[in-house]
Amino acid sequence: MINSNRVLTDPAFFSRLDNLELRARGIVEGFMHGLHRSPFVGFSVEFASHREYAQGDDLRHVNWKIFARQKRLYVKEFDAETNMNLNLLVDVSGSMECANNGMSKLDYGTTLAAALAHLALKQHDAVGLTLFADEVLLHIEPRAKPHQLDEILQAIATTKARPKSNAARALSQAAELCRHRGMVAIISDFFDDLPAITRGLDQLRFRQHEVLAFQIWDRWERDLPLDGNICFTDLESREDITTHAEGVREKYLAAINQWRRDLQSSCLNRGIDLVELTTDEPLDQALLDYLVLRTKA
Repeated sequence: MINSNRVLTDPAFFSRLDNLELRARGIVEGFMHGLHRSPFVGFSVEFASHREYAQGDDLRHVNWKIFARQKRLYVKEFDAETNMNLNLLVDVSGSMECANNGMSKLDYGTTLAAALAHLALKQHDAVGLTLFADEVLLHIEPRAKPHQLDEILQAIATTKARPKSNAARALSQAAELCRHRGMVAIISDFFDDLPAITRGLDQLRFRQHEVLAFQIWDRWERDLPLDGNICFTDLESREDITTHAEGVREKYLAAINQWRRDLQSSCLNRGIDLVELTTDEPLDQALLDYLVLRTKA
């Protein structure tokens, strides 16, 4: 849990939180510029009341019938109705600390989560957050309240990786917490046994959630573009193995690519979109991939 006393007196926390919020807002605003179709389902509105016109109000909301009778300008006010719950499931296990390109997978993934939360809340949808590793570490219920983004950003900004992962247990717990049908976006490297991952995905799909999987890669670990001696470090067990890159590259890439195909096939068979992202790829491209997947539905 977050130590609120430390947070409230730690300038570094506010700096990190502000930077995260600015990055998320910048990604979303740049992505939304000129966008005519929402990547989310959207929201409906119902008339609530009238109030007197104030400078800057949208003239499209002026009730001209009242103006004709009373010669005073009134605008219509509406209540927005949330029609989607977006649950963000973010992997904070040790393997997410990989950072050969300057930005760790954890930083990339949490920034993506912040941007998706910002975008969904702009669409008046409810957003929740679940952080997991070997179990669920933190859960924030989906809401569309004004300060929901602040709560999510605060949780993300104080996130630190936890060494071990256990996808089967963590995703099973997350499925129990995501009680209301909606969209679940999983942000992870999915570095676990495939049967364990698919059991968790099956539970989410059984509850009729629409599931979207963002798989975060460090390009070095995916493509092994190195020569000479190389030291592999298991970020969860902290064990080191030193070997010669040229001697293992062929078998390494064959194993990685087979695992990627198996994961893709498992997701496809369950109606889950899998989006592969690398930490050297701009995040606005990640959101573009998301939009393409949504508009194809």
